Amino acid sequence: MTPVIQHLLETDLYKFTMWQTLLHGHPQAQAEYRFVCRNQPAYPLAELLPEVNAQLDHLCSLSFREEELAYLGGLRFIKSDFVDFLRIFRFQRRFIEARATGPVLEIVAKGPQVHVMGFEIYVLAIVNELYFRRFEQATALAEGRRRLQAKLAQLRAFESEPVRANPFEFFDFGVRRRFSGAWQEEVVATLKENVPQFFKGSSNVHLARTLGLVPIGTMAHEYLQAYQAFGVRLRDFQKAALEDWVQEYRGDLGVALTDVVGMDAFLADFDLYFAKLFDGLRHDSGDPVVWGEKALAHYAKLRIDARTKRLVFSDGLDLPTAFQLYRHFADRTQTGFGIGTSLSNDVGLVPLNIVMKLTHCNGQPVAKLSDSPGKTLCEDHTFLAYLRQVFNVKEVT
Repeated sequence: MTPVIQHLLETDLYKFTMWQTLLHGHPQAQAEYRFVCRNQPAYPLAELLPEVNAQLDHLCSLSFREEELAYLGGLRFIKSDFVDFLRIFRFQRRFIEARATGPVLEIVAKGPQVHVMGFEIYVLAIVNELYFRRFEQATALAEGRRRLQAKLAQLRAFESEPVRANPFEFFDFGVRRRFSGAWQEEVVATLKENVPQFFKGSSNVHLARTLGLVPIGTMAHEYLQAYQAFGVRLRDFQKAALEDWVQEYRGDLGVALTDVVGMDAFLADFDLYFAKLFDGLRHDSGDPVVWGEKALAHYAKLRIDARTKRLVFSDGLDLPTAFQLYRHFADRTQTGFGIGTSLSNDVGLVPLNIVMKLTHCNGQPVAKLSDSPGKTLCEDHTFLAYLRQVFNVKEVT
């Protein structure tokens, strides 16, 4: 068996930042995460079950290395007690189960949230790499390299466009849906070497450390969703999550995710206090132009100069889409673009649309009311209806 995951730093930065916050604020929370494939694979994922189990066994044998802990501890927002926790941390195999139901691969992680929340990115990387190992590697990599050179040509052509008020910056967000770990490293290293004026970092902490890049990330949906079950009034869960984040990071990691119950409901909670404290907002569903215009209008309403803030776009981006959004917004605010699958899995094969989402916390269902149809993941329709009623969110179809 060739291990897919060889370093526990091979995950997104925001897993560590959320992990630290929940360890400090809600260490006793219980959680359940479920794996889902949203599109039709070329062959049944259930065929991968023996290999997935072997990879999970290997994952649970890993521990953080001292040089990795030293790197994390050198990030000013990571605290020493969290590094000490990671020093003794091991994933527990009894907290995660993979099984097959007909052609469907099911993976469920269930247990203390601070022991199971880290599984997500590793599981997605494992399933992706095992799945794509069954395809012709040489052909895929040759096509991937051809497309990567085309992206470099696009970036060089873009450099000749008129200078705008803020620079164009993009980041690699590709761990979870990459063709392979080796391919992601080749892509990121190539971008760093050839277009450093545009390429500014990676969410992959291992690659950021080894390639000398800035690690990128703040929070994901699971962080805010968990607060739906943390004992606060449901209507106030976003404010409670943002407040705990502010207290944990005291000005660092200031980009807030907006689409857990939709942009309109988020902005209703994102008052002057939060708008001043957070550096910007991240888009992950719905029309990005509509979303960005709502964000700028909200800052204007609060009499905040949007030129001091940043809008980060991360929903299914490729370079042409990022260029269009940059042209639309860059003279009015700072921008950033997190590009995932289009960088780490653009090799001529149809990528898997897989996720592993928090579905329950402390025995209660939790959910995301996405601004995009098909992204809502919750089996409890009663809770979904209640959440929509509380936040006055209509179902997206």
